[in-house]
Amino acid sequence: MLKLYNTLTREKETFKPIKKNEVGMYSCGPTVYWYQHIGNFRTMLLNDLLKRTLLYKGYKVKHIMNSTDVDDKTIKGSKKEGISLKELTRKYEEIFLDDLKALGIIKPSKFIRATESIQDMVDLIKELLTKKYAYKTTDGIYFSIDKFKDYGKLAQLEKTNKTKSRIIADEYDKNNAKDFALWKFYTEEDGPVFWETKIGKGRPGWHIECSAMSIKNLGKHFDIHTGAIDLIFPHHTNEIAQSEAATGKKFVNYWVHGGFLNLKEGKMSKSLGNIYTLKDIKQQGYEPIHFRYLVLQTHYRKPLEFSFESLEAAKVAFERIKRKIIELRKEEHKGNDLTKEYNTQFEEAINDDLNAPQALQVFLKVLDDFDFNPKNKLLLLEKFDEVLGLGVKEMQPSEIKIPEEIQRLIQEREKMRKDKMWEESDILRQRIKEKGFLLEDTPNGPRVERIN
Repeated sequence: MLKLYNTLTREKETFKPIKKNEVGMYSCGPTVYWYQHIGNFRTMLLNDLLKRTLLYKGYKVKHIMNSTDVDDKTIKGSKKEGISLKELTRKYEEIFLDDLKALGIIKPSKFIRATESIQDMVDLIKELLTKKYAYKTTDGIYFSIDKFKDYGKLAQLEKTNKTKSRIIADEYDKNNAKDFALWKFYTEEDGPVFWETKIGKGRPGWHIECSAMSIKNLGKHFDIHTGAIDLIFPHHTNEIAQSEAATGKKFVNYWVHGGFLNLKEGKMSKSLGNIYTLKDIKQQGYEPIHFRYLVLQTHYRKPLEFSFESLEAAKVAFERIKRKIIELRKEEHKGNDLTKEYNTQFEEAINDDLNAPQALQVFLKVLDDFDFNPKNKLLLLEKFDEVLGLGVKEMQPSEIKIPEEIQRLIQEREKMRKDKMWEESDILRQRIKEKGFLLEDTPNGPRVERIN
């Protein structure tokens, strides 16, 4: 049975869907005002790991993700780039979806824009006004957190004494400094970004967007909501309050949150100017799949410290796997079928709160088990890869163009090896490496790989 750590209870719980064999899952998506950084993609890889695990276990998954294409950041971004809000957000949406594909992340069942869900938000706010959970001021409509009895249960505010004043930095004209905005009335700073609605001219607050989109597509009560840990408070806390106040039902059964990706010097963020995008790591000679492998090596709830040294180690390990998979397809079909034994180990790992590092260790044990029949081994590795997403089925030899100079050095080294000039051949091997090519000696001769 799959067990997930539920932020709501702070415990691992056996997963039981509301509908048999069906799962409704909502993930907070990107705010599309710039490139998403690799910290954002660590969370997207958590979503993918969870969804792949559910699919692996036979569930039908309806996965909804939102695009925040209207908020303060997107409005400022459109002004900065001198283009319309729609042009800006569509541009960065497309880049985001391309990045998902490059990382081997399964696309959501539905990717929904906030700007195309305005009426759903208005309807939800009207319900909150009717039930007296919301009130109007001169500059907007606010949610009264004092009216909602269980406010802060996800973040356990009553246990941590965490201040609620983080909810919104601006004081505005509201009854309580701790209340948060559901709808912001139009100001000149918004320029052409506004909607004429029955609750007033303006635009939505950030928190109401996710509640409206998830309820519309998954219902008032659904299975799983995911995001990074920094969304626990205030965003997810506010989602619960406004959703449950409006519907009178429990909003979500399982809240799954991923840990931060940090640099040695601390948190990565655009405001600090210390972020890396997928484009950045590709310029350094790494592929998105190398980053995916790096992320899989740390449990999703633990912080992950990123460095190019760790990414290089992940690249080397992944390329080793790739070489072995390619060689495995050529091997004779001799040996034992150890599928059942290893399958049990793999399922124990993923069932234990998506323990990808342990599942990866099982994968590697299978790969290096010489007693395992190659045909059955490959089938099992391909099955495991339905969860890991390393692209085992697509692994093919890379076409490498070897310069004449390197070919001459390789031939010279082979001659040295035949003459048992081992020290000299090692020196030549190092010279070849310095020129950007790695040699691996095999019974069939040297295998050459470009390393830069």
